[in-house]
Amino acid sequence: MIELPPLTAAPNQAELLVTHEAIHPFVHRTPVMTNTSIDERTGARLFFKCENFQRIGAFKMRGGASAALRFTPEQRQRGLATHSSGNHAQAVAKAAQVLGVPAYIVMPHDAPRVKVAAVEGYGATVTYCNNTPRERQATLDEVVGRTGAAFIHPFDDYGVIAGQATAAMELIEDVDKVLDLIVTPVGGGGLLAGTALAARYFSVRAEVIGAEPAAVDDAHRSFRSGRIEENETNVTVADGLRTNLGERTFPIIRDYVKEILLVEEDEIIAAMRLIWERMKIIVEPSCAVPLAVVLRYPDVFAGRRVGIILTGGNVDVDRLPF
Repeated sequence: MIELPPLTAAPNQAELLVTHEAIHPFVHRTPVMTNTSIDERTGARLFFKCENFQRIGAFKMRGGASAALRFTPEQRQRGLATHSSGNHAQAVAKAAQVLGVPAYIVMPHDAPRVKVAAVEGYGATVTYCNNTPRERQATLDEVVGRTGAAFIHPFDDYGVIAGQATAAMELIEDVDKVLDLIVTPVGGGGLLAGTALAARYFSVRAEVIGAEPAAVDDAHRSFRSGRIEENETNVTVADGLRTNLGERTFPIIRDYVKEILLVEEDEIIAAMRLIWERMKIIVEPSCAVPLAVVLRYPDVFAGRRVGIILTGGNVDVDRLPF
């Protein structure tokens, strides 16, 4: 197992390469898929990086593993801790299981049951809280104070950003010809920031676009205002994208992302259904937001080669939005 040094700034090209090698035992190299009927509908050539096939069912495994490997063995022995409503919780729980150390996960009471069950299945101890940033942090502080576990932030951590960048690194490497654009969803910004760095260091010309629900458009507003904005509500079908940007993710996004485009709830649901029907794969609502953006803004994407990160497939099949 490769031990990684802590990162105190946005990772550079060499640090991304070392991270990709180090997390290899923790992750799958997921396939890149295409679909003729969706290409015809959008007028673009789309390449889907299928992180819904990743371990724990989401790209978050990459960032969780990258961050976990940056603690000393002594720190890890006391356990890993985080707060998360779902996919990051699973990633930290799985990383702890692979490393043979405890995991302590703070989850809101309304977290999707399928994700809670997965976290518990990986052997983690779950502590519940109310679904507000203040309650999450207060509960986490209590858990960390009691256990001494090492905290892995869901997105605002350079180690997490480095891990998330590896999905786009693989996409860029696996697509035979040059990509014009790469589209990812944006919540807290770990994946979007990592993708922007991957495009900067490893792509010939790909520009990066963030995709966000209009109902929780804090990243879009932050991009416009130049400072971190917050949402008054977090009601969206894309439950993985309710978080505001972080102090580490925002500067990278501000400097290296081309645009953040918005879509409505019905457009997200329609794109999710299209992926299920045409590609025959399970994706969760947050995962469908980039395709919804491509469908809504044909003038931006038509005639171009576009990479899309399909972020995850941890959906509650008893409560499908369509």
